[in-house]
Amino acid sequence: MKTYLVGGAVRDKLLGLDIKDKDWVVVGATPEVLLKKKYQQVGKNFPVFLHPKSNEEYALARVEKKNGAGHTGFKTIFSPNISLEQDLQRRDLTINAIAQDIDGKVIDPFNGVKDLKNRVLKHVSSAFSEDPLRILRVARFAASLAHLGFIVSKDTIRIMSMMVKNRELMYLSKERIWNETKKALNTANPHIFFKVLKACEALYVIFPEIDRTINSNFSFFNINLKNYFSNLLIILAKISKNTDDISIRFSSIFSLLNNIIFFKDFSSYKDFDYNSAILTKKMCERFKVPKYIQDFSVLISGFFLFLRNFHLQTERKIIDFFNRMDVWRKPNRIKQLIILIKHGFFFSNFNKCSNIDFCIFLSKYLKKIFNISLNVSVQSIIKKGVLGSKISIELELLRISKIKKWKKKNFKKYFY
Repeated sequence: MKTYLVGGAVRDKLLGLDIKDKDWVVVGATPEVLLKKKYQQVGKNFPVFLHPKSNEEYALARVEKKNGAGHTGFKTIFSPNISLEQDLQRRDLTINAIAQDIDGKVIDPFNGVKDLKNRVLKHVSSAFSEDPLRILRVARFAASLAHLGFIVSKDTIRIMSMMVKNRELMYLSKERIWNETKKALNTANPHIFFKVLKACEALYVIFPEIDRTINSNFSFFNINLKNYFSNLLIILAKISKNTDDISIRFSSIFSLLNNIIFFKDFSSYKDFDYNSAILTKKMCERFKVPKYIQDFSVLISGFFLFLRNFHLQTERKIIDFFNRMDVWRKPNRIKQLIILIKHGFFFSNFNKCSNIDFCIFLSKYLKKIFNISLNVSVQSIIKKGVLGSKISIELELLRISKIKKWKKKNFKKYFY
């Protein structure tokens, strides 16, 4: 019986990154041997065990044979006769198919160390094409390792494209897709995830909303929408450098796209757009996106054009907007909006988008208007003898009055 450290722990150690989890492969053993050593088996039919002291995962060396469709269509075979190399061969990328023995010696049958040095993500073998989840995993690895200069090899992109054409992605559950997307959105460079999916044509299968946008027959301000998607990725990259809030990141890649489908003139529509909001909601529900992300994204979709023209809105509409956004109970949403506005999300390559000063002024303006509204005292209304349901009515009227009074004195210095 021999044990080897494998996978991400070896990869991250060789890259000089922090090791999060350690996974081990056991060669030359049976379940009975590990159980006698007090290892705890995880699952009945899968040869993975927890170490009695470290609680780290130890898996018996195994191979997999395709016997069905999709990510779960495999039969797992394990025995003492399966070698370390056979086990490593079933893995997705060469950089994840490196092992290390207990003496620290590196075992690298598929040149993963070389690919680490060359900063390339490359599939281990033709068996890669048997698991459609690997398309998303490779895109996610590309996002998580982009800061080190990693790119996906052309041969691997070609295999991924072939898998897409063979409709392998149709067998992935929506939960699996969202799980990988969520992990990608939590990396430092989530835009790379979408870029890789687009390169292998998987983006259009998974997120048809994007396909509908890019292939629309109209354009805005003489801007080609196919080029606009690239620009949207730039915005996502920029926003991601300034916040790790997944709600903001998710909204910045999807909310505007839905508006493009329904409108040809971004300057003509100023109220809540139910068409775009419903489309965003349906997409979120399809992937079972967490409610806190879904709610924010739907609101941003619906209010996209309103926020684009926020400086032109009446005091009444502003208060209605604040109520709809539920900012009195969730003031953090104002901070989220400010990040999106400041980095040009609502103006990207359209009209005022090149004027970064305008975006900064608009973000400050939104913050100021909100603070004025927030600082209106409810107690001062109650002291006047206003009671019951009339309190909220009076509160809104007072907020409108305060905003109007401030705007009369200060509006020009923000935008002129």
